[in-house]
Amino acid sequence: MNNTTNPKPAVAWIGEEGGCVRLLDQTLLPLEERTIDCRTVETVWEAIKSLRVRGAPAIGVAAAYGVVVGCQPAASASRGEFDAVLDRVLTYLAGSRPTAVNLFWALDRMRGVAATEGPGLDSSALLRRLLSEARAIEAEDRAMCAAIGEAGAPLLAGCRGVLTHCNTGGLATAGDGTALAVIFAATRRNPTLEVYADETRPLLQGARLTMWELMQRGVPATLICDSMAGWVMQQGRVQAVIVGADRIAANGDAANKIGTYGLSVLAKAHGIPFYVAAPSSTFDLSLASGNEIPIEERAAVEITQGFGKQTAPTGCRVFNPAFDVAPVENITALITERGVIQPVTAAGIRRALG
Repeated sequence: MNNTTNPKPAVAWIGEEGGCVRLLDQTLLPLEERTIDCRTVETVWEAIKSLRVRGAPAIGVAAAYGVVVGCQPAASASRGEFDAVLDRVLTYLAGSRPTAVNLFWALDRMRGVAATEGPGLDSSALLRRLLSEARAIEAEDRAMCAAIGEAGAPLLAGCRGVLTHCNTGGLATAGDGTALAVIFAATRRNPTLEVYADETRPLLQGARLTMWELMQRGVPATLICDSMAGWVMQQGRVQAVIVGADRIAANGDAANKIGTYGLSVLAKAHGIPFYVAAPSSTFDLSLASGNEIPIEERAAVEITQGFGKQTAPTGCRVFNPAFDVAPVENITALITERGVIQPVTAAGIRRALG
């Protein structure tokens, strides 16, 4: 029987408006479970940038709480001073990571609360209202995860094995996750379902985080190198691929952790359905296609000296995009808290998102 809770939440708020953001430091997993109490906006920014908290929904929740932390010093200031601090905090947090749209969605939502409800409030009352909104974002994400899991589980009925990439579970969200929420819901119906998890180079989120979560939950799971995925498909070990997303364009192109594009090509070549699970907040309808999605490039040292050990010649040139884009023609269905979008079309996405 699967457990239904994670040992520690990825993101939590501790206390009231004078409290702090508590994050599970995911850079230390799976060997150590340590939390960080972020009491300044700088520590929240650093945690997002350095992947102490990661996964688009969790980043959005952390950023919303980061706004509260950043505005705490102005709680007794005039509204003009508070508004100036709020604007600086929002701009600062927006610079932490460029690809995950949930970050900007959450910050825009916090900005909107201040703009529409804030004029009649003093600084202290507005700070409390911002905390209330951040808590609502967390609660809504938890509910969205559960709905995504229930919507997607029937798609895995009859599968003996399923392949996933990167980490899309409770560590990446406030709830059970996106793609992993579907897997958890499916394994409750079929406890023998085998999950194959790509290690996810270069930072090994699949090996360090997804395998840790699956084992915590008692889900049958096998770890493979990224380069083994095609052979696993060819051998008939998996009947579906399911991944998350950090941003989905209006046409259905989906940006996700680097390696996702290749998986979508392999799945199509082997006639295996390729599913993307994400909440409605991950859609960016202002972008016509994935060609317009900004792709974060990270430091070369993540490849040349991964986890502190040099594995490449000193001074070699490195290309290290953190994300790629699975094109809509390779995506069988999008799984959202509002249901399954299949086939994936721009019109279908607009209908589903209302």
